[in-house]
Amino acid sequence: MKRPSKQFALCIDNTGYKASLIPGKVYRLMPDAKAAKDDFVRIVDESGEDYLHHKSHFVFVDFPPSVKRQILALEVAS
Repeated sequence: MKRPSKQFALCIDNTGYKASLIPGKVYRLMPDAKAAKDDFVRIVDESGEDYLHHKSHFVFVDFPPSVKRQILALEVAS
């Protein structure tokens, strides 16, 4: 299966997930072809664990390489 072109998801709706998703926050997508077939995405949410969330909670975004590097560096630092 082709890897999605977008690597990041911006949360636009946390209905049902108020403790684990923050509207307006950018989450990094983790590859999961099986989940994608069922319209789910895998992200590390506010619990600190990776979970599946329906794609309707997000819009998918991409950033210039310099911004991607900064976002990924934040993950390593935390």
